[in-house]
Amino acid sequence: MNIITNQLTDLNIKYDFTRIAPLEDILFIDIETTGFSPASSILYMIGCAYWDGATFTCKQFFAEKLEEEPEILKTFLNSVRKYKVLIHFNGNNFDIPYIEQKCDHYGISCSLSKMVGIDLYKRIAPYKNFLKIPNCKQKTIELYLGIDRKDIMSGGELINVYQEYVSRFDVDALSRLLLHNSDDIKGMIEICPVLAYSELFNSTLTVSKVSMDRVTDMQGSEKVELVMKIKLPVPFPSPISHSACDCVFTGSGEEGLLKVPVYEGELKYFYANYRDYYYLPAEDEAMHKSVAGFVDKEHRKQATAATCYTRVRSLFLPEWDLRFTPFFKSDYQSKDIYLEITPERKRDRAFFSDYASHVLSYISSLN
Repeated sequence: MNIITNQLTDLNIKYDFTRIAPLEDILFIDIETTGFSPASSILYMIGCAYWDGATFTCKQFFAEKLEEEPEILKTFLNSVRKYKVLIHFNGNNFDIPYIEQKCDHYGISCSLSKMVGIDLYKRIAPYKNFLKIPNCKQKTIELYLGIDRKDIMSGGELINVYQEYVSRFDVDALSRLLLHNSDDIKGMIEICPVLAYSELFNSTLTVSKVSMDRVTDMQGSEKVELVMKIKLPVPFPSPISHSACDCVFTGSGEEGLLKVPVYEGELKYFYANYRDYYYLPAEDEAMHKSVAGFVDKEHRKQATAATCYTRVRSLFLPEWDLRFTPFFKSDYQSKDIYLEITPERKRDRAFFSDYASHVLSYISSLN
């Protein structure tokens, strides 16, 4: 077994790791294997990185022979017991279960499950479309953030390289194996700023400024749009622009801007208990029977679900999951729902912060 230790002095760190935990509690991990199944493949390297007080140090536990697999497992696990937070990339699906199954096979106690796990892949994968990236592979995210790596090989290609090494202990093969693993770990540390995008959806937003602007669209029609300036929970490492449902979000640095179309006109509020209402055709609205009972029978009808409404002329904002009530529609069958911009809401900054979260969550979920 060989243990290779190097300081990662050329790291470009742009993330405040104390948002996760104290630096001395954090451990990054990445493994290299000869296959996907623990039952039919070998774990030949466990790479990790930790804060040494000045920078991150990369330590690689390398099996120079196939039979050294249990030795690197024991040595690695004994050396990382003090860490409390484990950061990895897709480790929930591969690295952690692989190590646990190997430990179970050899009767080795595994403490990784006791650590707080942060899977960078799972944190960012739900927002792939929002970021407009083709996939959520680590190398893709590195490219998105402008991170360069020396290694150009994949884990699958390295299987033959490892077999080449164990057959004749080729120094060049060893260098390629170590470089791939260290670049994966280094890249993992450097892509942590991508967590800023997931925090946009999982933190309480602060809308710092609100305005209602009249704009002219491409067809020359005048419309109203709500413009919200948002203080981002964490600065974005790279500018972003995303649009859906006529809503537009742009974000750069510490500030985001969200524009939402405003419906100006008349919509209907539908009462749920329509059996308690009469519909008045002349007024084109429903009235509770306690009042409408005095209306001449010729001028009233039993209300139905589709006619049990009152009409409201105002300014409205779109919503998608009944987060805000009461809600309004153009007609009973319509799937589009709206909330009214009441005088009270215009003065309520907390409402706009909540509404901004609602809009962003919805438009980010669309393909």
